[in-house]
Order: sequence, then structure tokens, then C-alpha cells
Amino acid sequence: MSLRIGDTAPNFTIPTTAGEISFHDWAGDRWVFFFSHPADFTPVCTTEMGRTSQLADEFAKRNTAPLGLSTDTVEAHNTWIADVNDTQNTVLQFPIVADKDLTVATAYDMIHPNASETATVRSVFIIDPNKKIRLTLTYPMSVGRNFDEILRVIDALQLGDAKRIATPADWRPGQDVIIPPSISNEEAKDLFPQGWNEIRPYLRVTKVDQSA
Repeated sequence: MSLRIGDTAPNFTIPTTAGEISFHDWAGDRWVFFFSHPADFTPVCTTEMGRTSQLADEFAKRNTAPLGLSTDTVEAHNTWIADVNDTQNTVLQFPIVADKDLTVATAYDMIHPNASETATVRSVFIIDPNKKIRLTLTYPMSVGRNFDEILRVIDALQLGDAKRIATPADWRPGQDVIIPPSISNEEAKDLFPQGWNEIRPYLRVTKVDQSA
């Protein structure tokens, strides 16, 4: 069965390039950007591993821990990391899961038989500190992930949790947000004393303090 938004992310204990981890314990009170790759030494994935490494400070600002996965061994991963560092001008430090027997790939439904019987598709799971899946994305093997969007959605999820708001299409940090219809005008007066613009009774936009 496919994992859905709101499901608890399956726990697992497995070797990684940073040693064996128990996923839930390793995640702790952090958010997790968990992303899979078809195989080591593939061109698109090499650029993605490099980009994730280059954005280490951005993920850290968001209390978010990247965790990669490929169905090769730790030894192969370590050799690949040297290539990633050399070709992408970075120093990759986040762990990469060695899922050689496809245990994690199967639990997270990363194998799509019409694409490959053995290679994981390029999945993304954003997982919150309560170990709940908050977002899923699946890319074909040939299309690189958009890391601006990954950071944007983490910002939106975290702001939504903190301020009880929703974000409109193409929202960027600092822009106006939406008061969800589940919040009455009476409750909104307490939550949003700055007021709001009621475009429609179901569409109320406001500004909130988005500083950390």
C-alpha cells in the first residue's frame, strides 16, 4: 500500500554511510528530507546529491536533516560520494542509506515496476518531528528535482504549523498567507489581530510574522 500524507513514516534500522541508524531515533526532533535514487554513479542523481550538500546550511536553518537512499552498498556509496564532491564542488556529509535488499524501498513504495523492477524511482518524503509524512513527490528517473521547491514547501509547512495558516499558489516566504476556512472570523480576531483582507468569505488573506 502506498504511503499517504499523514501516515507515520515507517521506521527502519539499516547501514548508511554514517554507520547504522534507526531512522526514528536518528531523526529525533528534526524534520527530514528523505529522497531516493535509482542507483549510484548516475548523472542526474549525482547533481542532486551535490545540490543537497551545497544546501546544508539552508536545511540546517530549517531544522531539517537530509537522508539519501540508493540500492547500492555502503562501499559503493562512499566511492560515489568522492565523485559527487569532485564534480559538484562540495563536501557531502549527510548519510546515504544502503538499501541493497530493497527493504526500505519496498516499505516506502519506491519501486515502480513499469519504470524498473529493481531501481528506486526518485521519491521525496518530507517528514515532520512527529514522524508524520507531510509531503510526497515522485520524479521520473530523467528529471532532476527542484530544490527551490523543496525548501519552499518546508518553509510553508513549518509556518503553517506555527501560525495556523495556509499558503497560496506560488507563495514565497514573506508574502501574504491565507486564513483557513476552518477558522471562524471570531477565532481569527484573536489569532490575527493585525486583521485581514476578505476577498471572499472563504478567501481571507493576511500578513504574519515569519521571522524564526
